Amino acid sequence: MSIEFSTRQSDGITIVDLRGRLTLGEGTATVRDTVHNLLSAGQKRILLNLGNVNYIDSSGIGELVSAFTTAKRQGGELKLMNLNRKIHDLLQITKLHTVFDVKDDEALAVKSFSK
Repeated sequence: MSIEFSTRQSDGITIVDLRGRLTLGEGTATVRDTVHNLLSAGQKRILLNLGNVNYIDSSGIGELVSAFTTAKRQGGELKLMNLNRKIHDLLQITKLHTVFDVKDDEALAVKSFSK
């Protein structure tokens, strides 16, 4: 199973619920296209919910970084939520936890966006 997603709104924030494996190919393309489409539609505050992502490879990590920089370049914000232990540890090892704003609680994550 590769990646599946759904989007929803909460207080002006677009939450992208991801499920499956974020890996090279369809998984990374899905995230790239989703973030690009949201930004193009003027939705500049994006929260990626990784609570149901059970595996991520180096390409998936690279795509998260790319999505973050694309959003920032276009005046947006991209944050991560609900990382499982493996993904959390991977961000720690790669020092990317200093780049991403990561939240565990959806309500706090939504409130953390600038108005």
